[in-house]
Amino acid sequence: MPQNDLTSLIARYRELGIDSQIDYRKFYLYSIITHSTAIEGSTVTEIENQLLFDKGISAKGRTIEEQMMNLDLKKAYEKSIDFAQIHAEVSIDLLKELSSLVMKNTGSSYQTVLGNFSSANGDLRLLNVTAGIGGRSYMSFTKVPAKLEAFCAEMNEARHRINPQDLKSLYDLSFDAHYGLVTIHPWADGNGRMARLLMNQIQFEFDAIPSKVLKEDKEEYVKSLSQSQETGDSRFFKDFMHASLCRNLQKEIDEFLRSTEMGGENLEMGGENAKRGEKTRDVILRIIRENPQITMAALAEKAGISAKAIEKQIARLKKDSLLVRVGPDKGGHWEVL
Repeated sequence: MPQNDLTSLIARYRELGIDSQIDYRKFYLYSIITHSTAIEGSTVTEIENQLLFDKGISAKGRTIEEQMMNLDLKKAYEKSIDFAQIHAEVSIDLLKELSSLVMKNTGSSYQTVLGNFSSANGDLRLLNVTAGIGGRSYMSFTKVPAKLEAFCAEMNEARHRINPQDLKSLYDLSFDAHYGLVTIHPWADGNGRMARLLMNQIQFEFDAIPSKVLKEDKEEYVKSLSQSQETGDSRFFKDFMHASLCRNLQKEIDEFLRSTEMGGENLEMGGENAKRGEKTRDVILRIIRENPQITMAALAEKAGISAKAIEKQIARLKKDSLLVRVGPDKGGHWEVL
């Protein structure tokens, strides 16, 4: 993927203020988690995870194991983001700590001739494993500690010399982290989630828009990994990841533009607002003038559009200096400028 394509997409994404919307970071993270666990077999949806994470409401028809997998990964991401914010060095201890969070409630204990270990504790494997297409065998467990130590040193050296403004190189580094960790396969389980987690940690560290591997792209994702591992050439995997990133950025830009008034177009609104023929932003501003204390949910209902569309509209109005929020979400009020 050419550097200028990625750079222009990210510039457009940020110019539109997509990543400055209300609760953007929270819901984007929930999406990353949902897709990462879906690749491992979870059927929990983004909406179900939102209710589970924010309200503690269990999803009907989903197994306890699926829901614990998502809750555990959320805790791991929260810790990983903490590490990213302090620019923590990548180390075996850090990776084991994150792995113990990823597998806290779904990990298994193992008994081997060399001793017992538990994936729930983040322990490195003491047995050989096969996984992926055709049951591919990963390196002997005896080689894992030394390989992991060398991997951490390589990642830290690359982190220290990276130029965050060179987006192609920054994303390449994060994709290398994913590819390197999953190829070593340090644990008996949870390697895919950990590889995607470390990839995102590096992206969070340098304020890049995090990549997410969509569940719909699982087959292509696994094939690109397998092709790179079989040939020893990470280019196949990185080409897929760059193409996937650009596709996802373009998709989110297109969705944002469709749900806002770019080009003077109106959103589809129901009821009284549709009859008036008002532009969406004018409807929102009128409703807020009538009731400055109105909640986002009530505003969406009164405007006749979705909560997500309201969030995007509010972000745009704030960016254009037409609206400000005074005080907290609860107890505060809106002011139309």
